[in-house]
Amino acid sequence: MNKYIKSDLMRYYGKYDLLTFIRGYFKNSTFRFQCALRLCQSKGMMKLLGYFLWSINRTKKTIQIPRHTKIGYGLFIGHGGPIMINSSAVIGDNCNLSQFVTIGSNHKKAATIGDNVYIGPNVCIVEDVHIGNNVSIGAGSVVTKDISDNATAAGNYAKVLHYRSPGQFIHKRWMVDKHDQ
Repeated sequence: MNKYIKSDLMRYYGKYDLLTFIRGYFKNSTFRFQCALRLCQSKGMMKLLGYFLWSINRTKKTIQIPRHTKIGYGLFIGHGGPIMINSSAVIGDNCNLSQFVTIGSNHKKAATIGDNVYIGPNVCIVEDVHIGNNVSIGAGSVVTKDISDNATAAGNYAKVLHYRSPGQFIHKRWMVDKHDQ
């Protein structure tokens, strides 16, 4: 099984065995979308399988993440979307994307998002901003400026509220060093 699919499965269900994969794939349309996305980023026959699954996937109408977007291990999409991500965005490991999230750009480059980041519902991240590691962004925020590591930010325009409990909403983390060696 693809390491990225294992990491996503871990984030959704807390384990990554074959039976959990089969149940998750057939019961969860968001996870099914992520499998197609991850396979499209593979090589050889797996990539072909990914393109086939991508072409028949109906969820891509509500979750718009281009196939070549750089996304780290352990992506978790809550509530099935809708989500819009610009192809130039870079998303780190163990990130949570809630419903109605937009990461976009009107110019050349979209945001770079660190590891262990929670992005709440209705958040809009605009242009080439950098979101640090262990960051939580509150619901309804509009992010137009960089957010440093270990911060909780919210508001329109988002500003840092505090540095307590960094990454508190990221559960069932995929430990890259532990699983990938």
